Amino acid sequence: MAIDNAHSIPASPWTPLRHRIFRMLWIASIFSNIGSWMHEVGAGWMMTSLAPSPLMVALVQAATTAPIFLLALPAGALADIIDRRRYLIATQVWMMLVAAVLGVLTLAGWTTAPVLLVMTFALGIGTAMMMPAWGAITPELVPRAELHAAIGLNTIGMNLARAVGPALAGLIVAATGPGMVFIVNAVSFLSTIAALYSWKRSPKESELPAERLAGAVRAGLRFARHAPELRAVLIRGVGFFVFASAPWALLPLIVRQELQSGPGTYGLFLACLGIGAIGGALMLPKARNRLSRDGLVAGSTLLYVLAMLALAHSGNVYAAGVAMFLMGMAWISVVSSLMTATQTALPGWVRARGLALFWVVFTGGMAAGSVLWGQVASWVGIPQALTAAAVGALIGIVATRKYKIGLHDVADLSPSMHWPTPMSGEELLDRGPVMVTVEYQIDPAHVDEFAQAMCQMRRIRRRDGAFMWELFNDVEVPGRVMECFMVESWIEHLRQHERVTIADRDVSEKVRRFHVGTEPPKVAHFVAVNR
Repeated sequence: MAIDNAHSIPASPWTPLRHRIFRMLWIASIFSNIGSWMHEVGAGWMMTSLAPSPLMVALVQAATTAPIFLLALPAGALADIIDRRRYLIATQVWMMLVAAVLGVLTLAGWTTAPVLLVMTFALGIGTAMMMPAWGAITPELVPRAELHAAIGLNTIGMNLARAVGPALAGLIVAATGPGMVFIVNAVSFLSTIAALYSWKRSPKESELPAERLAGAVRAGLRFARHAPELRAVLIRGVGFFVFASAPWALLPLIVRQELQSGPGTYGLFLACLGIGAIGGALMLPKARNRLSRDGLVAGSTLLYVLAMLALAHSGNVYAAGVAMFLMGMAWISVVSSLMTATQTALPGWVRARGLALFWVVFTGGMAAGSVLWGQVASWVGIPQALTAAAVGALIGIVATRKYKIGLHDVADLSPSMHWPTPMSGEELLDRGPVMVTVEYQIDPAHVDEFAQAMCQMRRIRRRDGAFMWELFNDVEVPGRVMECFMVESWIEHLRQHERVTIADRDVSEKVRRFHVGTEPPKVAHFVAVNR
């Protein structure tokens, strides 16, 4: 059931846990993520035995993240148009079955390097289908005032799992081999399935038919194209993730080849990373009070760069462990800041699709970076590859500094429903394209100022469904200005009415104040004639 935001109060970092469903899903996700991190350790270490080249080891990370790059946007569209609860249960069942099959094959001694990559890719498919929907349900479980705290708790839970999972996996791999790790991962999905099953989610309220998948994907891409707040987050993400992927991809080889150590050290390093991330998450509220979100991302990236350099050149297990701890603090500060900025930039109707685009950038950058830095390490060596990645991350800070991500948190993106719904018959629903005109009467001395204000209106119309928008001056009647935009169909125009937010209403009122006529601006609708 969605939470009534109108009665929300400012939240402490732990307040979201008072909501039963959020609490159950949060605890269940910790167990599931422990299993997933155990798989990461087991698969990465197993590949160092099956095919110990830097490229093959890096391909394990790529196989995990590449499906998210390929499938996240369709997955986000599905999560926005069908019941998210049942959809999430299906993804959990899929991942449980794949993990169980991989565990059985490994215990039987039938897993080869290609089989490991294929099964890891199949698990990645489940993750790709799950992640946008999982992020999109958070605003349904807590009030808006508690959203930042809920995202922070999700971050803490993920990194608590990162601290525990790798350490457990290292012990299990050392004692019994990676097969049992894959079996434990399969069992871990049962907790999430049970928690989702107990959630009695209310269906989305709309009198309109659900969007079709292809149209929903187009709508998500169109929203991103015309939403500068979301674009800024995505660009900042590219500038960080491509370079930050290097230590993730090369860590198994750093442990085995550079530090001459074993799977226990590998798991311990990932645990240090997770503990650092938990510490960073707990420090974030104070850091946000002192720094802007853009300053926090830049400063954390700089810390990540220093930790990468220390990892590359320390040659010492203890120094490398400290570097992993600092890297975890920096990592969570960047990722949490970008994720919060993404959530606050998205209205409910496109939330999963917008989050999917964030995951495309995140995992696409990680997958491409894993392959890139694995190949660079094959050419010039692991320390040199990490140094090059650190330099690239510094360049990314400078190159993306003009894209601000902390300027839109106060915008109210809940539906305003202030547009009067045009009357029509059912026979018009699939008809199109549709042209809408809005006629304004503007003081001729203020036409240029009005045109500037209409730039924001253009962005809103295009973002919510229009594929064409223009503003026309009447050459015979000074001050008579016509706004014209087109959408694909009548039903898509009705969806525009549902998508307009309270923040958009403020823009509409600003534009409306330029109108000097005694009657409100005249709105007309035209549907293409079928021929």
